[in-house]
Order: sequence, then structure tokens, then C-alpha cells
Amino acid sequence: MEDSTEELYENAPCGYLSTLMDGTIAKVNTTLLRWLGREREAVVGKLRFTDLLTVGGKLYHETHFAPLLRMRGEISGIALEVKRADGGRIPVLVSSVVKHGTTGEPLLIRTTIFDASDRRAYEEELLRARNAAEQDRRRAEADRARLQDALAVLQQSLLPAALPEIPGVESAAHYRTASPEQLGGDFYDLFPLDGKRFGFFLGDVCGKGPQAAAVTSLTRYTLRAAALHDADPVSALTTLNAVLHERYTRGDPRYCTAIFGTIEPDPATGRVTVCLASGGHPPALVLRAAGHADFLPTPGGLLVGVLPKAPFASATTTLEPGDTLLLYTDGLTEARTGQDRTTLYGDGALRAFAAGQAGRPAEAVIQALTGLLDDFGDGLDDDTALLAIGVPTHQAIAPAVKTR
Repeated sequence: MEDSTEELYENAPCGYLSTLMDGTIAKVNTTLLRWLGREREAVVGKLRFTDLLTVGGKLYHETHFAPLLRMRGEISGIALEVKRADGGRIPVLVSSVVKHGTTGEPLLIRTTIFDASDRRAYEEELLRARNAAEQDRRRAEADRARLQDALAVLQQSLLPAALPEIPGVESAAHYRTASPEQLGGDFYDLFPLDGKRFGFFLGDVCGKGPQAAAVTSLTRYTLRAAALHDADPVSALTTLNAVLHERYTRGDPRYCTAIFGTIEPDPATGRVTVCLASGGHPPALVLRAAGHADFLPTPGGLLVGVLPKAPFASATTTLEPGDTLLLYTDGLTEARTGQDRTTLYGDGALRAFAAGQAGRPAEAVIQALTGLLDDFGDGLDDDTALLAIGVPTHQAIAPAVKTR
């Protein structure tokens, strides 16, 4: 039994050593000597435990290990490094306990040392994997940021940089993308036609992404060019319908909804005449200065680009001082509301909200709607474009010209 016990001590899977209270090594097993590459005669009675440690290990032993051991009488699981005779290092986990005599005086320190090379390699591999994952995450975030920046620039190129100043007319617009990582298909514009009239349009191309952006670009330039040739709203939409149908009917059908119109301010009265036509788009809202809002119906207008020839409905209205015409895409009315996010905002709610903004300037109306979009939060699934055209409440009226 004694031989078996000694054999177990000498060739245990861990290192054992005993030191005097001053750290001098009094006993060491064969396993630890083999790890260190040292002879027993060169260790026992010749070296202290700290002589086996690296410089950093010695400092840690003096400042933390030894004081805690004296205070507690034992300490376990401390990560250190021991030096091999050839200068190599071995990561180890060290546990020590103070043995006391019958009268309570400390006699020696028994220390157990576990080879932590595999654990250190595992930890380093985990650290490398974590660093690699962090680098991948940062690269992905950087790539995503660059993509979002590029998409934002491209999206802005599909919208007017600024709305023109029109005497006797106020205008404001807002575009809200549902996702910064996708190009939207909503569009709007306001531009001069001649010395008296201005053209405007707002719409929504089916789909998202680069294909939708291509259709949006084609739609904007087609409507502008068509309006300069013939500003009649029905004629402009008819031209756009022909272009989209011819371009996209083969294999990849594309279409859009759109409202196109003209405004003509009358400096003599302060009124603004609006003529517009709709192709499958939600009806415009007219906010009256008296405090109410009504849809401007354009029944029967078909989606633009679906059929070779499509009838489009038109309507005319007059904006008095304090009135505002509001155009919007269906991202607004189809926003999901309620705690369960299953109820659509709808036309009725929009009309009631708009009525509360009646009589306010176009910019104030857009700001109110922007706040509404913010309130939708994650219930806003689609892009939303807004365009408001209004007549100031107070403006100078040109004197009437007398004729003989």
C-alpha cells in the first residue's frame, strides 16, 4: 500500500510540491519535475516556489497570492505560469493550503499544480474566435452603413432637391422610408410649366429595390417631359401609361399609382385653381380654412402601366386663402395601429386628423403628419411620401386692372 501511495504521489496527473513557510521547496513529485525539465537535486532545498514562476507570476504571488494564503489559510484555482528549464512557459492553475501543527503554528505549504495548457489553448481559441466574430460584426456594420449611405444618396436623387418658390402658394413635402436598407418606390415633384402654371405629381411604384428605383426614375422624367408637351393631367398620365406598358410588359410587368396635376395662382383674387387626374392612387385631401377636410374624388382611374390604353379620372377644385391640398401614398393609410398592430390606420382616421390641421400652413400640416408617422413606430411597413400645396391666409392681392 505504501508503494502504491508513493507511486500515486510521484506520477499523479498533476504536480505536487511542499514548501517551508519561507517558500523553500521541501518536496516535489516527479510529474512536476518532468514538466519543468529539472532534476530533483537542483530543486529541493535549492529553489523557492517563486523561482519557478515568471516575472509577472512572482509579482502576483507577492501582492495577492501569498497575502491571501496567509489570511485564509488556503487559496485555489489561481492562474499562473511556471518556467521550464529550457525557458519555455507552462500555464498552470495553482491551489495551496497551509498545514498547521498541533499547537496551531503553520508548518508548511502544500501546493497542487494543474497543467492548463489545453485550457489556455481553448481560451485563446475562443478569444480568437470572439475577436474574429467581432471583426466580422464590425465589417458587416461598416458594409451596412456604406450600403445605407449609398441607398440614401440614390433615394435622394429620385426626389427633388427642393421645392420651387411659387408666388401666392405654399408647399412642403416629406419622404419617409420604411427601411434604410431598401430603395423605396414612392415619388413626388413640383415644377414650373410656364409663366403661370406649375405641375405636380405624387405616386407609388410597385415593389422595392433597384428595379423599383429604375421605374421611379423613368416615371419622374416621363411625367416632366409629358407635362412640358401637354400639361393636361389626363394627357400626362396617358403618356406615362403608354411608356410603362411598352417598357415593362415583357416578362417583368411594372406599374404605379399616380396623381398628376397643375396649379394656377390668380394674383388678382389670391385663389389657386387645381386640375388633377388620378391613376389608381388614393384621392387627394382638401383641407379648407373653415375647419374641415374632404377627399377630392377621382373615380375610375386605373393603375398606370397595366393596360395598353387606360382611362384616367380628373377633377378640378379651387383653393381659397387658408386652404391646403394634401397628397399622400398608401404607406400612411395602411400603417398598422393598435396594441396588436393589426388595425390599418385607414382613410377615415386620416380625414379626421387632416380636419384638425385645416387652416394651418402647408409646412405645419406636413410637420403634423411627420409626427403621426413617428407615432406609428414599427407599424409603418411601407414608404410614405407627402406633398402639401396651400394658399397663405394673408397675402398681398394685386389691384384689379381697370379697362375702358
